[in-house]
Amino acid sequence: MEQKTARLTLLIDPAKKAAFEALCAQQDLTPSQVVRQLIREYLAHHGVSYVPSGTAKPARPGGTAKPPQPGGRRR
Repeated sequence: MEQKTARLTLLIDPAKKAAFEALCAQQDLTPSQVVRQLIREYLAHHGVSYVPSGTAKPARPGGTAKPPQPGGRRR
């Protein structure tokens, strides 16, 4: 699960919002959980990949770590 969060603000018809919140409550889900799932499905449907925050970054090709830069600094 993602560790960091960012806010997404959207405008929606009040009646649609109320219906959405009621349906989410009936399913024992928060609106945020449902919207996050919809976003994951939308990205997958369109073949968009991402690395969720809080997870390890993919290994470098060949499985080798980037060598340290001179002076002990890494870029």
